[in-house]
Amino acid sequence: MSLRKVSVIGYFLLNYLSLTAQPFGGNPPSLNWRQVSNDTVRVIFPAGLDSQAQQVASIAGALGRTTLPTIGHQQRKINIIFQNQTTVANGYVQLAPFRSEFQLTADQNSFQLGSLPWQEQLVIHEYRHVQQYNNYRIGLSKWFYYLFGEGGQELANSLSVPNWFWEGDAVYQETLVSRQGRGRLPAFFNGYRSLWISQKNYSWMKLRNGSLRDYVPDHYPLGYMMVAYGREKYGAEFWRHVTLDAAAFKGVFYPLQKGISRSAGISYAQFRKSALEFFRNQMDSATRDDSITKFSIGQKHFVADEEFPQFLDANHLVYVKTTYKRPHRFVVRDLRTGAERNIATRSLSLDNYFSLHNRQVVYAAYEPDLRWGWRDFSVLRILDLDNGTDRKITHHTKFFSPSFSQDGRRIVCINADVQGKTTLYILNAQTGAVEKQIDNPLNLYFSYPVFLDTVRIASAVRNARGEMALCLLDTKSGDTEWLTNFSMQVIGFPSVEKDTVYFSATRQGLDQIFAWHDHQIFELNASSIQQTTGNYGVKSYNGKLLLTSFTSAGFRIDMVNKESLQFRDVHQWPLPLDIQNISSLQKNHVDLIDSLSITKEPVKKYSTSFQLLNIHSWRPYISDPNYTFAVESENVMNTLQSEVFFTYNRNEQFKQIGVDATYGALFPWIKAGLNYTFDRNALYQDKKVYWNEAEGKVGMSVPLNLSKSKWITKLTAGSDLVYNQRYFKGAYKDSFDNRGFAYINPNISFTNQTQSAPQNIFPAFAQSISLLYNGAVTTIKGNQFLASGYFYFPGLTPTHSLVLAAAFQQRDSGNQVRFSNNFPFSRGYSGENFYRMYRLSANYHFPLFYPDWGFGDIVYFLRIRANAFFDYTGVPLFATNGPGVEQQYRSYGMELYFDTKWWNQLPISFGIRYSHLMDRDYEGLSANQFELILPMTLLGR
Repeated sequence: MSLRKVSVIGYFLLNYLSLTAQPFGGNPPSLNWRQVSNDTVRVIFPAGLDSQAQQVASIAGALGRTTLPTIGHQQRKINIIFQNQTTVANGYVQLAPFRSEFQLTADQNSFQLGSLPWQEQLVIHEYRHVQQYNNYRIGLSKWFYYLFGEGGQELANSLSVPNWFWEGDAVYQETLVSRQGRGRLPAFFNGYRSLWISQKNYSWMKLRNGSLRDYVPDHYPLGYMMVAYGREKYGAEFWRHVTLDAAAFKGVFYPLQKGISRSAGISYAQFRKSALEFFRNQMDSATRDDSITKFSIGQKHFVADEEFPQFLDANHLVYVKTTYKRPHRFVVRDLRTGAERNIATRSLSLDNYFSLHNRQVVYAAYEPDLRWGWRDFSVLRILDLDNGTDRKITHHTKFFSPSFSQDGRRIVCINADVQGKTTLYILNAQTGAVEKQIDNPLNLYFSYPVFLDTVRIASAVRNARGEMALCLLDTKSGDTEWLTNFSMQVIGFPSVEKDTVYFSATRQGLDQIFAWHDHQIFELNASSIQQTTGNYGVKSYNGKLLLTSFTSAGFRIDMVNKESLQFRDVHQWPLPLDIQNISSLQKNHVDLIDSLSITKEPVKKYSTSFQLLNIHSWRPYISDPNYTFAVESENVMNTLQSEVFFTYNRNEQFKQIGVDATYGALFPWIKAGLNYTFDRNALYQDKKVYWNEAEGKVGMSVPLNLSKSKWITKLTAGSDLVYNQRYFKGAYKDSFDNRGFAYINPNISFTNQTQSAPQNIFPAFAQSISLLYNGAVTTIKGNQFLASGYFYFPGLTPTHSLVLAAAFQQRDSGNQVRFSNNFPFSRGYSGENFYRMYRLSANYHFPLFYPDWGFGDIVYFLRIRANAFFDYTGVPLFATNGPGVEQQYRSYGMELYFDTKWWNQLPISFGIRYSHLMDRDYEGLSANQFELILPMTLLGR
């Protein structure tokens, strides 16, 4: 379960991160690990994070003693691993194996996740997932655990308890035991406020599953509203009864829905309707007359996110624009005509914040480490708006929220170190060299610093209690002037015009805009400014104010004349945060974290080799024609993955047993395996020959991440040394040589792709190339070489994709050794292993419909798309009919794909294929072939 924000602005980056999440062997061996332990958790952390580890252990222990009864009574100890080498703010708890990892660099934007110290926020939220898993091994879910291990329980729990409850319950815990939590943050509810104000009444299944053409909030706020309403209406024990029955599959079908009906005495449909109506009534969702609200009502679908607008001059704006069809890019708009000009796609980034000076843009970009998946960087880049050049000025840094000085010669930014501390750095804007570091004796967490003048810097800050304030720092004297008092009200996005500091802040249930001038705070208001969802990122220029408002059609730029603004004095800054009339948040363990005393546990060394064998699951895999059952092991630090397996091959009807292991803690991954196969068989001179074979292998591979700028690039190279011993049996056992032989299989895979957007079927540009050679290295001779590549290009529209593919394979003609055939033969044909063959293919993918429709909370259709294809496989020279002859295997056809979600949360894409064979099939198949296309990940590894 991840504690994260989901937005279209980072769609592809988040997809990319999810593909590389929980990286195997992700930390360099040079890290020194420590541990603290109590009866609730073991916290494993890099040296130097002792205080954070002690705090996390104490909070988890306190939660185990206090909030556990509202979900059950079972408690099992869990390992929590701190990851401090990454710039991505996140956390998760998983089964298979049971563990949690905290990514400790806090996000700059406090409106999204809050301002609590990040390790506190993580443990409050994630430990609720620990409590859930510990208590949901019950009833039928327990039998799934007995049958398939932790992976079985995870499957059963996800089928019986919906994701909205998992996350909503954890957000409720944040809000209950702290003075903040997302249940008190207006930005958390912006999505639903925007739907209500724009009169978009989506179906329940659409709210659960999302859309590829409309903005739909994710399951976090939906879950919180459902959970909070249940606690408010039916008491603290309500969800314990409901979810324990659900996890036990009481009622078998729709167990949670039936559990709610039993415990609440009303139908599930009525319960969810009442919950949403309760919160809608707490929030001001009345239709208003401002231009932003009118715009959102008038839009049928999502339009775009327009973020951080700034004046280029009196007639032009520059901002970051993101749509469901194109990834985030810098855009210049002519205010006189409304015309937009695309400047450049923004490099991989964690947010869209930037600073502008004299037609130069500076921003922070994401870069992964070459080898270690848990280590990445935030580097600064400068984009020239005139010629589109985008250059990197820092390397292997962790710099955030850069901002130019008034003369453009310097940049102030935030450096976040691996100990969780932030420091303001002043850089040379041309070279990126550090000119000055500003001391931080109060150990504040800075966000979004900007120059007020040549000496002073304005910045939002958080203290150790999670309170925020706005301050001015004197870079010469080191003095700090506080512009606001500290409070739990979130502050962000300060900007400066002359001696006035503008900023956004949470106040009285909304995120609104304020100004500090002459030692006084003013709330800015006007009838033309929308007052229903948040307003962010104020910029003032030439008598006008720019800001960004949240709408159901995307973040929208609003421009206001300053003379129309009302500057209202704010006499008392600290105000309590709104809890939407959820009185249950004022009972039971309120402010537990503030009253907690930290217990100091002994700090000990932790060896990464501890408990390398950690069996967690035993489960089936299907990759037709192979059917496998494996017993899986993975250590807590995710450096050794191993399995013992049994495989049955449906085609040859052979059986195989074996063991495989991969060790990932070194620069190259080290691999080893042993297997024995029974009843291998093949045709020889029209007679079937049987044999058994034993095989052992050792090898290594090096996974490299070359991603940078706008490209996501991976390169993996490796090889195995394999020894194979065959034992022929039956009538022909004396006709073949039983000699063992060894072979190598050096291989290279390379992928390179641009960023993408939700409606893109494939990236606009991408390349995927793989090379594989198998060659015997002993007295028995044999070899085989395969090269294949896929090349992706834009289609006629941004949502269309042209995919060209090519492949070539050649093996020796001696037939002493036959290697596995992975050649992608023309679709529809049997797929033979000829001596030499090549393939050319063209595909054109395009969407047909976006149904946004489902039934029975079982399956939901997000998109239906098609692919028209043509394949050509040539078998040249003497491969079949003698020298100079080429046998053709041509096919064309259509594929129809359905992008769906099952049980409101499991994404599955499947399809059907029609192939017309233009040439005779080697095995005599008919000219018209139909196939079902199932995802490789369905019951796959």
